[in-house]
Amino acid sequence: MVDLLGYSREFALLWDFLIEMRQWKDFDFSPEIFWLVFRAYSRANLPADAIRAFDRMVEFGLKPSIHDVDQLLYVLCKRKHVKHAQQLFDRVKHKFEVSVKTYSILVRGWGDLREWEKAHKVFDEMIEQKLDLDLPAHNSLLEALCRGGKVDEAYAAFQEMRSSGVEPDECSYSIFIRAYCEANDIYSAFRKLCKKEMVEEAYQLLNEMIYRGAKPDAWSYNTILAYHCDHSEVNRATKLISRMVKDGCSPDWHSYNMVLKLFIRVGRFDRVTEVWESMGERGFYPSVSTYSVIVHGFRKKKDKLEDACKYFEMMIDEGIPPYSSTVEMLRNKLVALGLLDNIEILAGKMERSNCCSMQELAYAMRGNKSYVRSRAEESELESD
Repeated sequence: MVDLLGYSREFALLWDFLIEMRQWKDFDFSPEIFWLVFRAYSRANLPADAIRAFDRMVEFGLKPSIHDVDQLLYVLCKRKHVKHAQQLFDRVKHKFEVSVKTYSILVRGWGDLREWEKAHKVFDEMIEQKLDLDLPAHNSLLEALCRGGKVDEAYAAFQEMRSSGVEPDECSYSIFIRAYCEANDIYSAFRKLCKKEMVEEAYQLLNEMIYRGAKPDAWSYNTILAYHCDHSEVNRATKLISRMVKDGCSPDWHSYNMVLKLFIRVGRFDRVTEVWESMGERGFYPSVSTYSVIVHGFRKKKDKLEDACKYFEMMIDEGIPPYSSTVEMLRNKLVALGLLDNIEILAGKMERSNCCSMQELAYAMRGNKSYVRSRAEESELESD
């Protein structure tokens, strides 16, 4: 009930309910109830009220603990109310046995706002308090510095972390891979193997990461893969996909979408076929977004409309409803070329599908725009 009232922003009723519960003799309040209140106020962008709820815990027979502080700081920082979180922390830190976790929440919070100096100040306070810094604490600082564009400072902190005996994990390396591949200043790569090829440093990070027993995730590889695709480096992109499989990291939908876009853009249609066939062999089954990459890509290429229709039919056969934008795009191209029979063939297949959404999209294929899928729905499908 507390969660429901908070989600509905019925805060007056919520407090009436809590006060009523306080009068029940057989009911004991738990801190988790107030955690729900903290979250509700933070979600409603009422950070001051969330803090007041924390202060009122004693009215309900609860003595706040450091765990309650951590929960409140976390939900405040998650909703970008870091200034309020810092003010609360400064007010109560002398009343509790503050942990590394508590400080790390604030470091990450300031980092999310790209306030790297404030994040570093909180981290330095941890050191002054002689707390035993753990890996998540170091990673929080690394990410804060990288988000603030201070990659060199982050690498210095990275080296200091290792010299203190804290070994980096895949998260530590992923932070740097992202920072170096996205940095506008490519000269900031920390070993500068090539004057303008900071991606080589990312590869070195990958190698060192694997050497130390950490397992890079698909996101780490995809960051480098995006670099190759943006620079039309077909061979290196292909080799990286193969390396992912060899390293035991399965390429995901984003990996395949990027290389398929690249191959279509540069006209390497033979590679498109190779990659498509390899997906099934590796147990990856394309989603609506991957099919859309193929259909949209082929539609733009001369003499490839037939292939666009072929993959569109494959999508129908798999029972995967296409994006309405894909339907409209393909239909418009067919109409422009006078291929009305092809439209009818595709619409007929969609109509005979067991999928209700597919059946409705058949109307769009025939030119009836009464069925239009929302952008939100398409975004949700693509994220899947």
